[in-house]
This record gives sequence, C-alpha cells and structure tokens, in this order.
Amino acid sequence: MLDSTTSAFPNEAFADVLQANSAFSGDFVDTGAGGKAARGLAIVTCIDSRIAPLAITGMEAGDAKIIRNAGARVTDDVLRTLVLATHLLDVRRVLVMPHTDCRMASADEPAIHQAIYAVSGIDSRSLEIRTVADQEAALREDVIRIRSYPYLRDDLVVGGAIYNVRTGQLATVST
Repeated sequence: MLDSTTSAFPNEAFADVLQANSAFSGDFVDTGAGGKAARGLAIVTCIDSRIAPLAITGMEAGDAKIIRNAGARVTDDVLRTLVLATHLLDVRRVLVMPHTDCRMASADEPAIHQAIYAVSGIDSRSLEIRTVADQEAALREDVIRIRSYPYLRDDLVVGGAIYNVRTGQLATVST
C-alpha cells in the first residue's frame, strides 16, 4: 500500500526513455572511469539540447564535469557546484560556454515572464530569469565572478567562449 507521499513511477509517460535505456544498457560497457574529471575540466553551459559539451570540446564521458542551466549563467548554485568540483573532483579549469540563438538572449526579463504567463497563466515574476541583453558582456561578468569567488582554488583557470549552434565553432571571449 502506498502512503500519501509515495506514487508509482509514471512508466507510460517515460516509455520511450525506458525503452531507449534498455537498448543502451544492453550494449553498455563500463569504462571504469571514476567520478573525478579526468581532464580537469568543468563546462558551464546552457540546457539547450543542441549543445553536446563533450563532443564540442573533444572530451568523452569521465573527462569533464558538465553544469547546465538556462542561459549558461554563473549562479550561486553553479558556484557551489564548482567549489565541490574544484576541491573534490579534480577540476582545474572551467569553460563558461553560452551559445548563439539562446532564448535567454532573445528577450528581456519582463518579456520572458510575459511569455511564461501567456502559455501557462502562471505569474513567474518572483523568479530571477537572468536574461542576457549582451552575451559577451554577460560572459565576461560570469568569468570574472568565478575568478573572484573566494572559495575556489587560486590556481583555477577560467575562460569563456560562445558556442555557435549553426557552425559548431567556439568563439573565445577575452576578459
């Protein structure tokens, strides 16, 4: 019997995912990779599914830590994660990698809240969406935010580059 805080897994809604996982796990070979970043890299990028951070950077599973959020912004949670990754998971360098054609760079904060309201009827104005009017300026700000964060290693190397979703190229940004 289920109590009021427990519900069955929604198998029907995730049937495609579970079927794909069954096929994946049938061919899966454990590489033996540990939980540390084998190539010492963390990538802060967007949730956009057009971005394949490991492929873009020539990495493989186990090589890097991937941190994602809408707009690839350096939030308090990203900083918290980087503290853990740099001190416990062998991360020695961080690439902040937003991308072209990003919804977070396509409108200002009120317009995004209005769009959410238009499709859902939910007033999201109590949330900070962190839209980006100027991607290069925001990227510079985020790189500096990481570099100056007091709980990170002094020898941490931080860089920023914008990924072009149409060409696959990274355009580095100087800070």
